[in-house]
Amino acid sequence: MTTNEEVIFQLILHAGNGKSSAMEALAAAKNGNFVEAREKLNQAGQELNEAHHIQTSLIQGEVRGEKTEISLLMIHAQDHLMNAITVKDLAAEIIDLNELIKSNGGVRS
Repeated sequence: MTTNEEVIFQLILHAGNGKSSAMEALAAAKNGNFVEAREKLNQAGQELNEAHHIQTSLIQGEVRGEKTEISLLMIHAQDHLMNAITVKDLAAEIIDLNELIKSNGGVRS
């Protein structure tokens, strides 16, 4: 396995972990456990930050003239990361709404 493939797999790993944590946050909120939901969202954010650092490193390398091979695997990794970020962002909004509804009947104070 080349170094580029190792970087790609790290990107997929952290994106996948982030998405999984976001889904676990939704499950916790569905069960009314908002403390756990926030912890899982925090974990998701940490994983996605790590993936973002990897992505940024690749982008900065390209800016310096270091060409990154564009492969189907790289495209898959980028797609995986963008979807994971979207899931985390939507999970945060859904959890906020769920907490609002459960805490005061959906009426904003």
